[in-house]
Amino acid sequence: MKKAILLSLALFCANAYTQTDTVKVLPYGWTQGMVAALNISQIAFTNWSAGGDNALAWALSLDGKSVNDQEKTTWTNNYKFAFGQARLGDGNLRKTDDKIDLESILSYKMTQSVNPYAAVTFKSQFAKGFKYPNNVETPVSKFFDPAYITESVGAGIQATKEIKTRLGFALRETFADQFALIYTDDPATPGIEKSKVEGGMESVTDVDWKIADNILFTSKLELFAPFKNIDHIDIRSDNKLTMAVNKYITANVSVQLLNIAPFPKTQVKETIAIGLTYNVF
Repeated sequence: MKKAILLSLALFCANAYTQTDTVKVLPYGWTQGMVAALNISQIAFTNWSAGGDNALAWALSLDGKSVNDQEKTTWTNNYKFAFGQARLGDGNLRKTDDKIDLESILSYKMTQSVNPYAAVTFKSQFAKGFKYPNNVETPVSKFFDPAYITESVGAGIQATKEIKTRLGFALRETFADQFALIYTDDPATPGIEKSKVEGGMESVTDVDWKIADNILFTSKLELFAPFKNIDHIDIRSDNKLTMAVNKYITANVSVQLLNIAPFPKTQVKETIAIGLTYNVF
């Protein structure tokens, strides 16, 4: 009898130790991800009777994310860089893509679907940008000219796994120098303002939808309504459909929409590309 009791007690202790030892530990800490892509297009003619112009285009992009997930907080950092050029015939290289887009978000885990946050974003470009009215090269932008910095606080909502939105109060600062007359100057004042600060409401919606094992749709919609002109809403929309052919080759379709002051018309940029991608980590 005593041996049976001792054996039962030993088995109970062993079982309790096993259950305690297999308790799932949540994977808190940093996770990193970075994808680099290169797209190249080239056409060359030699003694081609039907005519045509040589053409060369290339675009390089780098998208990354660093997330520090803790029990009560999540710190998310997104960074996107892109640069591309094209040449037609004997003309000079012209810029086709240029992006610096940095975002840092610190959110507090209050509930499963609604969480307060604080965020800061930075947007600019690397190189000079030109317009070509009547084939005349006219500069309209360069590095940090313009540049946009936005600080915001509010609440983040995640209704589904694929869609998350944040809404809050924001302070947007626009900086310019050589092109201040285009981006920051107030025509109602005698001087030329090289910076502009606007308070307002901001909404940012991110979509990350895996349509199939090799098809991913991502979208980001940013809305900003300044208090001084609440009827006007600045819109930035960046949409991308990525289709993986294999581990290194992908096809991309992207559409960007901009409707921001002081430009009265909606700006649209569409890109279709097939190129090489590489998961850095």
